[in-house]
Amino acid sequence: MIPHTTLSRLEFNKVLQSIASHARSDITAHSIMAMQPSRQPQEIRTSWQRIEEIRDLLRQRICLRISRFSDIRPLLEAVRPSGAILSPFELLEFIPVLGSLAELARQLAPREDIPALKLLSPFPVAFNDILEPLAATLDDEGNILDSASQELSQIRKAKRTLAARVRKKLEEFVRRHETAIFLQDDFITIRSGRWVIPVRMDSKGMVPGVVHDVSSSGETAFMEPLEIIPFVNELENLSAEEKAEEIRILRRLSAWIREDAEQIGACFKSLVELDRLDSVAAFAEKFSMSVPELNQNGSLRLLSARHPLLLVMREQQQDTTPIVPLDLELGNETRVLTISGPNAGGKTIALKTVGLITAMALSGMPVPASPSSSIPLLDALLVDIGDDQSIEQSLSTFSAHVAAIAGILGQTGSRSLVLLDELGTGTEPLQGAAIGCAVLHELQSRGALVLATTHLTEIVGFVQRSQGMQNAGMEFDSATWTPLYRLVMGEPGQSHALETARRYGLPESVLQFARNLLGDAGTAFAGIIDELRQKRNALADELDRQQQERQRLDGLAMALKQQEADLVRLRQETIEKARQDARDTITAARREMNQLLEQFKQDRRKETEVKFRQKAEELEASFAPTGQQAPSADALQPGSIVQVRSLGREATVISIDQARHKVRVRAGSIEMEVPLHGLIIGTTTAAPKPRKNVPEINMKRQTEEAANDLNLIGKRVEEALIELEGFIDQAILAGQREIRIVHGIGTGTLQRAVREFLGRHPQVAAFRPGEPHEGRDGVTIAELA
Repeated sequence: MIPHTTLSRLEFNKVLQSIASHARSDITAHSIMAMQPSRQPQEIRTSWQRIEEIRDLLRQRICLRISRFSDIRPLLEAVRPSGAILSPFELLEFIPVLGSLAELARQLAPREDIPALKLLSPFPVAFNDILEPLAATLDDEGNILDSASQELSQIRKAKRTLAARVRKKLEEFVRRHETAIFLQDDFITIRSGRWVIPVRMDSKGMVPGVVHDVSSSGETAFMEPLEIIPFVNELENLSAEEKAEEIRILRRLSAWIREDAEQIGACFKSLVELDRLDSVAAFAEKFSMSVPELNQNGSLRLLSARHPLLLVMREQQQDTTPIVPLDLELGNETRVLTISGPNAGGKTIALKTVGLITAMALSGMPVPASPSSSIPLLDALLVDIGDDQSIEQSLSTFSAHVAAIAGILGQTGSRSLVLLDELGTGTEPLQGAAIGCAVLHELQSRGALVLATTHLTEIVGFVQRSQGMQNAGMEFDSATWTPLYRLVMGEPGQSHALETARRYGLPESVLQFARNLLGDAGTAFAGIIDELRQKRNALADELDRQQQERQRLDGLAMALKQQEADLVRLRQETIEKARQDARDTITAARREMNQLLEQFKQDRRKETEVKFRQKAEELEASFAPTGQQAPSADALQPGSIVQVRSLGREATVISIDQARHKVRVRAGSIEMEVPLHGLIIGTTTAAPKPRKNVPEINMKRQTEEAANDLNLIGKRVEEALIELEGFIDQAILAGQREIRIVHGIGTGTLQRAVREFLGRHPQVAAFRPGEPHEGRDGVTIAELA
């Protein structure tokens, strides 16, 4: 357990107050103010995970539906005894609590992206059997509504009716002439629960009725006329019935709450916890905080760390000045770090930043630092910051520091983080420095992480010479004589006391006298610091050069990736263009072939058949790969070796007919005439690879007795449709009027594809399933146009 005094010195309570401002209940705010660092890693990580799940919801513009609510625990205790009845105002306190629980259950229960929140026990549940009657019974001001029960509604309706009758009778009564002459005024009022009229005191005997009150002047008697007394009595009876019914309603509601008091109390704790987590999440999201790593090896690493209270202050003052981040690392080889530098240069702020961020992280909160930061799991966070001098306890500045350090040494272990401010001050510098060096040595021997600030050069020198210790300094701008608030690791800082004194108004004559007294010792120390700074600047320049080189290489790598992407895109565009050109060529050729087919059906001339075959061969030649185009007549001579496209094999040229653009070739024992575009120059004997999706067109004319059946069973859809298209063309050339396609039934895929194709084909006039003797649904009969 980290002492409350330690957290107070770090101003941890101010951070909690900022978080508590987001709470929706005083009990939640109290829970936030009671937050303490934990030693249990699982508890810390669970808190981080739940807060991050809520932040993820916030980034999706999903807020937890929690209304402002009050602490109902005392009311739950009050209603526990049998027969206890809560007042309407007390019951009213349950509505926002039960309403929030119902909303949370409805909002969170279906989600799958909040596993840690789902493990909250008990998870919020809806008490609709209590909430709905409460909402129907009480209004926002705690009044019992007519809708609370049918009996209450009827009683109140009767009361309103009877009250209206009473008022009407009184109005008639005061308007009568024999009554009006005795009245002090003509208004009607209620005194002691009775309806009365103002009668002059000297005439009260002239008006039959009962006096219920007298004015403060004694001149007016408030009388209840005798003739309305029966009605008023009846009205009081109704009021008594109303009161009894209201008590019965309150008793019933209280009994329902008593039955579920245990579960309501448990869910109320979950509601408070969710409100607390939501408040921390809102605070963390507001200032872009991160969840650090948690380690058990005793190392501390802070990257881009900022003091949380500086963030809050800047936000409140609407200050846009950026906060200089803190980078710091302790552990492994270096467990003691001493920070030196100018007054008002940020040393104590750096110390408190480390302490506050550590306390926040161990309390299960995100921190204002990079997520790559790492926080050690601690048994003790020990702090000596500030001046505890006390007249009552006879403590000076030095003795107060010594007492605090003695207490720290008594509690320090290997899992301790010790923060010491202004080490060695408050006494004679040499002795103070000696004590400070001894304290650092002792803390190091115990394995603690130590962060200390000092102005004493003796301590700086001791740290510089000691293994496992390191100096750091707050940077100072020697040109403007102002602190930069930036921590530089490995380099001690200079106090720059004279420059700071000038900045705060000390006369120049005083400063000059001080410089003369400072002498050579201060100059020698400044020389050491300057030498270290030069080395650091040289290393920084080298690092910048390496980073620039790395950026250049990264740029080259990105350029190469872009070139690769451009090549892939260009290849894709080229392929797509080639496919489109092929589709256009096929479409144009098919249109021309259909025209030739129509012409052939009309005249059946040999010239039309020749044109058809020639067009098919030209189409096939247009799809030839590069280097396989048709040769010119001049490129051939008898004896040349060519490849015949239609045969897929080599042949020898016998003669060339240039007038008819034909070549006579011999392939084995077969001689044949082939048009020039049906040849390829080459010596390979390998058959050309079939072209995907391009039908091989065979224009061999069929005889009138050609078979009119096409069997497609066992073929893939694409292959079957290519074969069907060629079959239809052959059937038309053969003059057939009807064809029979056998596709089988199977899954029906091939059947549907065939019939859809026939429905689109321009040469198919109609089609139908086969008759029983033809093959039924396994066959389709097509009638050609």
